[in-house]
Amino acid sequence: MTVDAKALAAGLTSAVPFARTVGIEIVDVTVGGDGIRAVATLPDEERLHNHVAGPHAGALFALGETASGAVVMAAFGPHLALGTPLAVRADIAYKKLAVGPVRATATLGRGVDEVLAELSNGERPEFPVTIEITRADGAVTTEMTVVWTIRPHR
Repeated sequence: MTVDAKALAAGLTSAVPFARTVGIEIVDVTVGGDGIRAVATLPDEERLHNHVAGPHAGALFALGETASGAVVMAAFGPHLALGTPLAVRADIAYKKLAVGPVRATATLGRGVDEVLAELSNGERPEFPVTIEITRADGAVTTEMTVVWTIRPHR
């Protein structure tokens, strides 16, 4: 499956204006043999800082959740006639101080066909997207999992 990363990014930031508001940019979407992955960045801007001059926890969460949304759209965008993707819950762990621009890499945790089979059987599937947020030196500052579902259209 081929994904137009620029079109996906434009569609996502159009549908979710908050991501655009804080300056999140989706810079890569990959669909291949090793799964589905998306990379998003958050600029280093004072307006996004916390009390220790790094990105605010809410900005980091928004970055990770947006990257996870890009993965979901890459995986299930062609199947939106079947249902609406929704985030169900999230878990986030702040590991190290994030300073400067940061980058979130999100990866789909289940197979697309498996999720679509559950949806076709009338179930409301859930699937995890794992995210690592790193700073420019490569250090992992934040680990996150967002569990998504696809709510079937009735």
